[in-house]
Amino acid sequence: MSQTVLRPMNSKPPVCAASTALSLPAASNTYDYVQLSDAERASTPLAEEVALAIAYNGLSQAVMLVSPTDLEDFAVGFSVGSGIVESTDEIYDVKLSGSGSALYADLEIASRAFWNLKNQRRQLAGTSGCGLCGVEALEQALPELASLPGAPLPPVEWLHDLRRRIDQFQPLGQHCGAVHAALFMNSQGELLLGREDIGRHNALDKLIGALLREQIDTQGGLAIVTSRCSLELIQKVLRAGIQTLVSLSAPTGLALQWARKHQLNLIHLPKHSAPRVFSPVAESKSP
Repeated sequence: MSQTVLRPMNSKPPVCAASTALSLPAASNTYDYVQLSDAERASTPLAEEVALAIAYNGLSQAVMLVSPTDLEDFAVGFSVGSGIVESTDEIYDVKLSGSGSALYADLEIASRAFWNLKNQRRQLAGTSGCGLCGVEALEQALPELASLPGAPLPPVEWLHDLRRRIDQFQPLGQHCGAVHAALFMNSQGELLLGREDIGRHNALDKLIGALLREQIDTQGGLAIVTSRCSLELIQKVLRAGIQTLVSLSAPTGLALQWARKHQLNLIHLPKHSAPRVFSPVAESKSP
């Protein structure tokens, strides 16, 4: 039976720890508003976002709008999930700086990765909702990625009551809404950790970064995203080597095609019906 566990992942310090401490803004703040119907004044918590400029070896690469939480995880996950580096071995340092709504992440990366980055130069006009902004060529949007070795589908019991069980990994979403979440379940069906962000790509980047920094074994496990599943999320999961992706909203056709082509298990978990396996292609049962 699947479980939910809340415990430290690793007693060792995470890899790629930022060499500089940074005081981050609050993830949410309370704001006043007026009821349209009767002009009554009230207040509500709203999720905050900040602009995070990302640079590699001093060269500016992207400005992303993110929730001001788990920025080290995001910087590492973004770097791996976007194909800028192949692994955390190519990240030598992460420096965070800035204040208020303007923050900076400067990563020192291996010379080979930096050379490849300059050869494939692209400026990501970063938004919280778009993962391919600024990609200048189709080859960058549709890169050649290695296929996964293939893995068994998870037992259906692992997904039972999943929507309710993941609530405890979404404290910001429960508090003020307006954020997406990405979570990881290990090979025993245990929910281990989750990350939240205003951007669905950002949430997955944070999750991937956390898995890499905590050196958590993803073999036989699965990633869960609360958002729709589009091509960019498939690409990030493939680069991270996670073998199964569960989406609480439907995948796009192109995402499905890529999942099948690269042997990624892709499961949609509708709100009111049984899980739907879109990849791998199931053999039809005889009537």
